[in-house]
This record gives sequence, C-alpha cells and structure tokens, in this order.
Amino acid sequence: MKIEKTALEGVIALEPRRFGDHRGFFAETYNRAAFSGLGIETEFVQDNHSFSTEVGTVRGMHFQAPPHAQAKLVRCGRGAIFDVAVDIRKGSPTYGQWVGYELSAANGMQLLIPAGFAHGFVTLEPESEIVYKCSDYYAPETEGALRWDDPGVDIDWPLSGEAILSEKDARAPCLDDLDSPFEWKDAT
Repeated sequence: MKIEKTALEGVIALEPRRFGDHRGFFAETYNRAAFSGLGIETEFVQDNHSFSTEVGTVRGMHFQAPPHAQAKLVRCGRGAIFDVAVDIRKGSPTYGQWVGYELSAANGMQLLIPAGFAHGFVTLEPESEIVYKCSDYYAPETEGALRWDDPGVDIDWPLSGEAILSEKDARAPCLDDLDSPFEWKDAT
C-alpha cells in the first residue's frame, strides 16, 4: 500500500495495491496489521455506506465531538467524489486549513481522517457510493458540522453548478462561530 502524508498532520492519502486480470481487480482496502506496520493505530468499529444520485451533492462538513469523536477511512466504491478534511483542532498550526483528494472507483484512493477534523465531500459523478470506516459508533448527541462554503476556510470545491445540500448542512456554522470541541496536542 502506498501512503502519502498530506499538508495536515494525521490526514493520510492511501493507495491500496490492486491485482487485476481480465475479470477486474482485487484490492485489500484495510488490514489492521498492515496499518499498524505503517504506524496507523486506529481501531475501527463501524462501517458506513453513503449513496448520492446527483453530481454536485455535498455532504458535510461533519464531525462527532468527544467522547465519541471519530476517525474515518473513506473510499469511493462507485463513481467519484472530491473528499475534504478541515482541521478544527483549536491551537493547531493548521487550524482552519483543508486538504482535498479525488477518490473514485477507478483510482481506488482512500483518505484517513483522524478525529479533530471536519469531513465532507462532493459527488463528481452520478450515483456515487462512498464507504467509510469509523473509529467510534454513531452518537447523534455529539454531532457537529462546519459550513461547507465557509469563506474563512475557502475550500475550492469542484462544482459546476449549485450544490445539492441537506437543510442541516446549509445551516451549519462557519469556523469563526464554531466552538470546536477539539484541542491540538503537540506531539513533539
């Protein structure tokens, strides 16, 4: 598996090896021992599957607060998405900064997003399916969100028209109005 550290500490882009032949391909997308060997010690407890019919569907920017904060390992099983992580750890040198990667069924890329980051994506192809692992169980009482189009974060979303949003995502606060439940801890 190829790994690439991103500009945000802890967010990692991963490219599992694919073994292909005339039938298609096989890829191991998660192996606890292999991840541990790469220094990734996240234990996952829940898998989620999201389906979006239309291009331009934005889901996010979501997070869960402690004590149910979640790390996520995100991949696209069908179609394509632009997947984004925003650092919302107070005191972090990269607070409010974002990274984004195209994840698609064709490229097989994955993004590991640790707790302390808001996560979201926009669909680039119709009928896109996203599958992701979470390190804690869904706990609606700890749900939080960051506005997807916050001008202070200025995510460069690859949209050609209006975003298709849930009402809840359209009402999410901007970073300046967010009382983030996450604190940055310097690892040095």
